[in-house]
Parts: sequence; structure tokens; C-alpha cells
Amino acid sequence: MNLANRITLARIFLVPVVMFFMLVQYKFGTFTVGNISMTYNEVIAALVFILAASTDGLDGYIARKKKIVTNLGKFLDPLADKLLISAALISLVEMHRLEAWIAIVIISREFAVTGLRLVAAAEGQVIAASALGKLKTWVQIVAIVALMIRNFPFEPFHIPFDVIASWAMVIITLYSGYDYFAKNRNVIHYS
Repeated sequence: MNLANRITLARIFLVPVVMFFMLVQYKFGTFTVGNISMTYNEVIAALVFILAASTDGLDGYIARKKKIVTNLGKFLDPLADKLLISAALISLVEMHRLEAWIAIVIISREFAVTGLRLVAAAEGQVIAASALGKLKTWVQIVAIVALMIRNFPFEPFHIPFDVIASWAMVIITLYSGYDYFAKNRNVIHYS
């Protein structure tokens, strides 16, 4: 197994660590920075999530640079991304920090685009990640971290940043899903 695939596997193995620190009932203590109070659990979960999310670009960069792109990597990389994002969203719903419908919309879009890619693959076509899809991933990461920390200090227009980030996440997720289907409508054949 090459280095890029090991990094991708590490991202998958970090998913339960993130969930543990998000959902564990025992709190490891709190601290205050300025007027913001957070638990160590929230900070650890957010840091591990950021670490895991940052490996997404790293594994792809290494695979391309060293010319070690494999079918296993092509399978594991999007799977790892979806596991990390879905687990975080479901955990945030459990913590009452995110509305369930938002998680359902985002996870449904991921299933739909994955289905589109599977249909394209059966036709011998590859649907590469678009710039909009990559932007969607980064917006989701920022929004999830804001929801994990929940006391994010930046509140433009007197609206909490986590609320703005949640709506941005929904909008970019839906738009990028529409974009994938619009640009690849030739893949879907109607009988």
C-alpha cells in the first residue's frame, strides 16, 4: 500500500476519534478565551476534524506527484471524505447543533453525485471533481468546525457565524450537486 492510500486510510480511522470527542458525555473540562467558553472535547474534536480534512488534499497531491494513483485510492478517497463529513453532520444533529434536514440534504446530495459517477463509470466515463465540488468541500469543513466550536466569535450582521456557515453549506452543496447533473446530463439515459 502506497503512502497516499495510507494517508487516506488514516482519514477514515480518524472518523471515530472525531465522533468520540463530539459525542462523549464526559467533558474533559472547559476553558475561556476572552468571552468565549469551550470544552476541551469541542476543541479536540475540531482539531482532529481539521487534521483529517486536511489530509484530503495531501493524499491526492502525493498520489499525483509520485505518480502512484491507484484504483484503491480512487475508491477510498471519496469514501473517506463522505464518511468524515457524514459522521460529523450526524454527530452535530445528535448534539442539537444542526437541524436534521440540513444533514439529510447534504448527505443526499453526496449519494446522488456518487450515483451519477457510478452510472458514468458503467458507461466508461469518469466525472472528475469540479472546482465547485472542491469549494463545496471547503465550505462544509468551515461550517462543521464553526458548528463544533459553536461559540465562534465572528457574528456579522448580528447573525451567529455558525448559522451563516450552515446556510452557505446548504446553498453551495445544492448548487454544486445541480452543476454536476447539469454538466453530465448526457450520462443519464431516459427510457
